[in-house]
Amino acid sequence: MCRKELITQLNAYKSKWANESETANIIIDFISENPNSFERSLQTGHVTGSAWITNTHGSHVLLSHHEKLNKWLQLGGHSDGDSNILRVSTREAYEESGLSKIKIVFNGIFDIDVHIIPERGCEMKHYHYDIRYAMQAVESDKYTVSNESFDLNWIKITEIQKYTQSASMIRMASNWISALLKLFAVNSVNQQSIQTVLHKK
Repeated sequence: MCRKELITQLNAYKSKWANESETANIIIDFISENPNSFERSLQTGHVTGSAWITNTHGSHVLLSHHEKLNKWLQLGGHSDGDSNILRVSTREAYEESGLSKIKIVFNGIFDIDVHIIPERGCEMKHYHYDIRYAMQAVESDKYTVSNESFDLNWIKITEIQKYTQSASMIRMASNWISALLKLFAVNSVNQQSIQTVLHKK
């Protein structure tokens, strides 16, 4: 994936989620206007990649109690010059989770967000133009906490608001549940089975 392909994916995302067109346009403009948009050396902001990782049942999402920001967040990190954000997101998913095997769930971007990273030490306040992809643990849900997190935890998706009030996190939870409902409908799975998955402990 190159810069042009990422913009194509963002345009496709914008077509699917019209209410997020403004955010998509902000990211597209940022990438188009800044040749070094994937480098953290661009101090005003940079493109980052994240992973919404669910467990093997799809009922829980793996969140990190982030060491720098002291918040529960999806896993992810800096591009460091790599414009293939799916590759960045996958790399960060493995590095920060220690999961043995992860698969990509959907084609294309799962979510986007632009947010401010506060000033910290020598690092000035700046923006992260975050591209998120949906992934799922395969075979094993066993994780390992990296040095970038205070902790990791499988959080029940229907209870995510107990850990965060972030609009983008709540939106991802809602979109994941909607995707599960559509998947089960296509495969003629009954409503009771859906609720069993979503409310697994």
